[in-house]
Amino acid sequence: MKENKVLFMAQAAMIAAIYVVLCIAFAPISYGAIQARIAEALVILPYFTPAAIPGLFIGCFIANLIGGSIMLDVAFGSLATLIGAIGTYLLRKKSRFLAPVPPILANTLIIPFVLHYGYGEPLPIPFLMGTVGIGEIAVCGVMGIILLTILERYRKFIFRTA
Repeated sequence: MKENKVLFMAQAAMIAAIYVVLCIAFAPISYGAIQARIAEALVILPYFTPAAIPGLFIGCFIANLIGGSIMLDVAFGSLATLIGAIGTYLLRKKSRFLAPVPPILANTLIIPFVLHYGYGEPLPIPFLMGTVGIGEIAVCGVMGIILLTILERYRKFIFRTA
């Protein structure tokens, strides 16, 4: 069956828009050394559709630009989200509980270096890995799995492929 490119682009655009809106709506906790970016719960969406991969990447890119992030953060923060989204997509057939693992790992390993070297955050990188990791586990791991469980019930209505 031929892939519906318009549907793919529409899903990607909607996911990007929702990501940006969530980052801006929760701006005080979306940026900084200690953060819990609510929009990161959406990183489980590649479990359902490959359109989420570019959607999450573009959404993170735009949210970082609008949020006043430095270019290093715009680039590497978006790259961390892209790596996490691809990882989630690749693990989608293994177990739904693995869906948040790639984004948690990607952000925990990449973002602390951006905070330390890009923003001059004086906290040591292992500490920043802890703070970013805790935020990612809370949002991607807990909220993401809750979102995944809810969306799974309505999968055929929300994530149509044709």
